[in-house]
Amino acid sequence: MMRVREIAREDLGRVRGEDWVDWSRRPFVAGDTAYVPVRDGFPFSSILPDPHQYRGRGYTMLGTVAVFHGREVPGEDDVRAVLEWRHPTAVLWIPACDGQRRKPRAHVLAGTPGEVAHRECGITYFFDPSCTMFSAGNRGEKERLRKMVRPGERVADMFAGIGYFSLPVAREGARVHAMEIDPVAFSCLAKNIGVNGVADRVVPELGDCRFCLSGTYDRVIMGHFDSCQYLEHALSHVHEGSVLHVHTAGDASGRIEETLSGKGVRATVETHRVKKLGPHIWHCVQDVTVE
Repeated sequence: MMRVREIAREDLGRVRGEDWVDWSRRPFVAGDTAYVPVRDGFPFSSILPDPHQYRGRGYTMLGTVAVFHGREVPGEDDVRAVLEWRHPTAVLWIPACDGQRRKPRAHVLAGTPGEVAHRECGITYFFDPSCTMFSAGNRGEKERLRKMVRPGERVADMFAGIGYFSLPVAREGARVHAMEIDPVAFSCLAKNIGVNGVADRVVPELGDCRFCLSGTYDRVIMGHFDSCQYLEHALSHVHEGSVLHVHTAGDASGRIEETLSGKGVRATVETHRVKKLGPHIWHCVQDVTVE
């Protein structure tokens, strides 16, 4: 298996010399996307099969459950290959997640799904992959955010889910207000807060984040592709120096700057690419620093 990060093909030359790149293995290029091998101990976004050992389609292991993504239905040979290679408790195909609550459109291809304990970057996440979203491709963004947080910051996680971003930043000493609208994901969030020993730093709240926000925050995490629709609400709870991390499908810096102008807020906007979503579409995070 080869752990990789997805970058634009045109950016291959820019990562030469980066300490996370495993240059003992060759990058794999498909279209305008390059899959760069990652060294042990560094965050990666996905796993590619080793053609000499596993010949099935690429997949993600979430705990003991193997998950296929993409629009194309996995074939019987793909399912059989992953069953023989990893012996998962279940095999799922999740082509997409739907709605405000990001419910996975899960199809069970083998076995019986259920709650798993998924370890990532020293954190344990309990959840059922068949009914609760988990994006393994966001690992690099979690690490980037974790390194930016300072102890004692008051952080709003407006779409907390099971604690994707809340738990890493709490481990760094942030005081987190974690908001989640879906009761199933919220129950996982509450459990994960206790399991990871951050109950003294994370306050979970079940409900619509637009009405849960209170006071002002040093940092606001907006980890939902519809986050631009919530930006005006978030801007009512920031101060000079606050940073908002606005997740979008595609570069939304122009739309964000229009919203800032309409609210009379001065800020700088920097766009970071997280992972490839489709042809010419990237998962982006806009870091908005209020001036």
